[in-house]
Amino acid sequence: MRVHHLDCAPMREIEPADGPESPLRAAGHVLLIETDASGLVLVDAGIGLGDIERPSERLLDDWVEMTGPTLDPAATAVRQAEALGYSPADVRHVVPTHLHRDHAGGLSDFPDAAVHVFEAEHADGGKTPAQLAHGPKWVVYEDRGGETWHGFDGVRALEGVAEEILLVPLGGHTPGHAGVAVRDGGRWLLHAGDAYMYHGEVDRPEPVTHPLMELVQAGGEVDRALRLANVARLRELALSGEVEVFCAHDPWELARYR
Repeated sequence: MRVHHLDCAPMREIEPADGPESPLRAAGHVLLIETDASGLVLVDAGIGLGDIERPSERLLDDWVEMTGPTLDPAATAVRQAEALGYSPADVRHVVPTHLHRDHAGGLSDFPDAAVHVFEAEHADGGKTPAQLAHGPKWVVYEDRGGETWHGFDGVRALEGVAEEILLVPLGGHTPGHAGVAVRDGGRWLLHAGDAYMYHGEVDRPEPVTHPLMELVQAGGEVDRALRLANVARLRELALSGEVEVFCAHDPWELARYR
């Protein structure tokens, strides 16, 4: 198995909240996973070709003005997959951490893929119906039940995927927000989506938030107490070294893998 770390929704440049890092564009961190038996698996879908062609309809003008996405077709997951020698049909599974526009826009570029979500996220339906008008092939998981993984309950193995790729409940940012855990050889990776947005929230005992990212988070989260409880557990995991934890929008985290 091979894991590619892509940026499929580069947005406006941001300064680090602390530390020596240089300013970078906020990212749309997507995983493209080459599996041995299950085809390609995409974790998050970023901004898609349809969003670039019709941004007012699918992304909405106020969001575009606020976030400043580059809207470059070459950054889309489908174009990056093609650059690696694959076709859209090779992507057999997509696992969005949630259905906000910068995570779900690329779904329509992979219309034949199974799309794996928790039932609460499916019911919530995202922010822009136009992004889902193609009729994704949903695989919906009950919010109750599941297994325990590193202190998180309700964890589900992906149906139809032989490899160890898990849907991990990380509610709070949206009703059915999920992390996606990937067993990559001898290590676990955990894509935490928008459960947090800045590495300072999880990479030190005394967390540091990013003022701009915190403002974005506060404007979108549905259950702050639940989200912060999940971030506390993510911090424990990250500091223990048991799991490599990263989120969707922190460009300095993405840079570690590129």
